[in-house]
Amino acid sequence: MSDVAHEGTSGGPPEAEDTSWRQRYWKKNLRLMITLLAIWFTVSFGFGILLIEPLNNIVILGFPLGLWFAQQGSIYVFVILILVYALWMDRIDDEFGVAERNDEGGYK
Repeated sequence: MSDVAHEGTSGGPPEAEDTSWRQRYWKKNLRLMITLLAIWFTVSFGFGILLIEPLNNIVILGFPLGLWFAQQGSIYVFVILILVYALWMDRIDDEFGVAERNDEGGYK
């Protein structure tokens, strides 16, 4: 992340450097996003729209399960997926050395 500041201040063309880590970083990021979006799509569209009738035969605490997924379940899953994405991206950022946190856990 610090190389962005150096590229604009040198005045000349950027030096040739190994940017393969950026491709690996982006590939991991895309794989994570696609996986999490597929889970959310399955829960919101699959359970909340396509499978609502069969799921309504299952009653939990007096509420049909299909209705719960259509009304609240997909929102809960989405919030959980946001948390999973943030935590997983922190790990990926640490792996590639681009974390925004300092040693004390705060932000730079």
